[in-house]
Amino acid sequence: MKIQIDTVPHFRQRYATCGDYFDAADGTKIIRVSDLGDWRMELLVALHELIETALCDVRGIAEPDVMAFDEAHPDETDPGALEDAPYHKEHMFAEAVEKWLATELGVDWDEYGRRVEALFG
Repeated sequence: MKIQIDTVPHFRQRYATCGDYFDAADGTKIIRVSDLGDWRMELLVALHELIETALCDVRGIAEPDVMAFDEAHPDETDPGALEDAPYHKEHMFAEAVEKWLATELGVDWDEYGRRVEALFG
């Protein structure tokens, strides 16, 4: 297994998201996290994406379906939270772990949310 996690300028995301994942041609799992100016917050996004993609893989939810759903809901700040998202259960589990780790890292959840929201202007 090979996993590559990169923090990138927000404009380098494939679509309007702060965290993205996909499989490279060589099988490497690529996770891209938008720069939030705090490594702890970027770690939270990366962990969320890693958990979500693993659960989607196990449950047969294809990444293109996840991206298509996200892109079909451009006005939603958190499309995975929508109950009709094909990856809703996986997304919500990943968010629960993300919140737990945020507490342990001393990251204020509200400030974290504001930083993510600021990416979208």
